[in-house]
Amino acid sequence: MAYLQGEDKPENGDAGPQCPFCRAPGRDDATGLIVARGRHAFVVMNLYPYNTGHVMVCPYRHVAMYPDLDTDETAEVAALTKTAMRVLTEISGCHGFNIGMNQGPVAGAGIAAHLHQHVVPRWGGDSNFLPIIGQTKALPELLGDTRERLAAAWPAD
Repeated sequence: MAYLQGEDKPENGDAGPQCPFCRAPGRDDATGLIVARGRHAFVVMNLYPYNTGHVMVCPYRHVAMYPDLDTDETAEVAALTKTAMRVLTEISGCHGFNIGMNQGPVAGAGIAAHLHQHVVPRWGGDSNFLPIIGQTKALPELLGDTRERLAAAWPAD
């Protein structure tokens, strides 16, 4: 309900104190749910995950559209996405992934003003009647616990 009611969602597209993706890097990793930090981008747990281990790769810079990333940002978003997939596979034994960006509100971006790439681990049979009938998703692990396991398994630079 917090997500549906717009909790922690910026009211407009401006950078600054309302953007959760701009705020997260200023917090400590556990509080900000940050798994890993790069030079141009970071990996953060999704506060409203589709599945256990759902992370997002975000540039530090507040940009909305993929073509707006510079070469270094694009390369690091790609590298962090690959590492996230490897680490999630290692710690969770997932069978596959949904990876993607929703660009713009019309495409389903919940926070359209700050680009973020979703990395969602998937397992055979992980969808059941709950999301369809009950509009609910069962998540067997707390976000903080998942963040700790991911951060501990993340390779050092």
